[in-house]
Amino acid sequence: MLGPRVWSSVRQGLSRALSSTVGGWASGEGRKVDISGIYPPVTTPFTATAEVDYGKLEENLHKLGTFPFRGVASLAGFVVQGSNGEFPFLTSSERLEVVSRVRQALPRDKILLAGSGCESTQATVEMTVSMAQVGADAAMVVTPCYYHGRMNSAALIHHYTKVADLSPIPVVLYSVPANTGLDLPVDAVVTLSQHPNIVGIKDSGGDVTRIGLIVHKTRRQDFQVLAGSAGFLLASYAVGAVGGVCALANVLGAQVCQLERLCLTGQWEDAQKLQHRLIEPNTAVTRRFGIPGLKKTMDWFGYYGGPCRAPLRELSAAQEEALRLDFTSNGWL
Repeated sequence: MLGPRVWSSVRQGLSRALSSTVGGWASGEGRKVDISGIYPPVTTPFTATAEVDYGKLEENLHKLGTFPFRGVASLAGFVVQGSNGEFPFLTSSERLEVVSRVRQALPRDKILLAGSGCESTQATVEMTVSMAQVGADAAMVVTPCYYHGRMNSAALIHHYTKVADLSPIPVVLYSVPANTGLDLPVDAVVTLSQHPNIVGIKDSGGDVTRIGLIVHKTRRQDFQVLAGSAGFLLASYAVGAVGGVCALANVLGAQVCQLERLCLTGQWEDAQKLQHRLIEPNTAVTRRFGIPGLKKTMDWFGYYGGPCRAPLRELSAAQEEALRLDFTSNGWL
């Protein structure tokens, strides 16, 4: 385990980031990363005793990395320690160890977006520096939300600016109101898009008009928008998104990448047909049954899903039957 060693060097890394900050911007200014494409948000496998199963994690990554095949484009990379990675249930050292193991298992041409968000700005900066040290290409930073009544545009702009100022890697904003109860306001996104070390946003809210407005309002910036779900991926591409972080890609990765290809080549009729067949399965592994549903589906498709960490519970028999129906009725099982 590298947790203690990493944390012993966090302060040194943070000091280097602070000392290399010039004029309020991070030393990584100008080091843009292209985040376009499809990313599965990797789940964290656990053993029956709720320990992180790093062996199963590496097995899943190997299977997910078998694209391309039959002319389907490959995955652009992987999101690690996002919502589907159960990051609130992991210790800081576990979060870093997972990112480190994923980096070691991935080819260098695959982008690793690491979730580094914490509730305080200081903790987020420290976690982001640590994620960079263990190999993340960019940090995906979820909105702090515990005091959501005070998380207005001014507070969030201040938070993300400080994180981006001190981050040695590019920062991706992350708005997931279903989990946080908080939408990152559009005016804050527009302001933050001007920061040279903030490269884009993952928007999981499902409001396509909002996604289109963000694309429109940031069109003069080097800023990219990722849809946060496969259920509205086609619509997001239609209004200017450049890719998606899609839970469904953990089990139907080839199909989600095919939808991307159809959109990018203007084959909208075929894209629409495929999108329709993905909506119910996607809803099943996100809003309807969440991570327990996604992990159960992974078991069916030859990956390791396994249990979640408490307090998340496994599906009941009736829920599992309903989940299976959402896949079989659309021809995926």
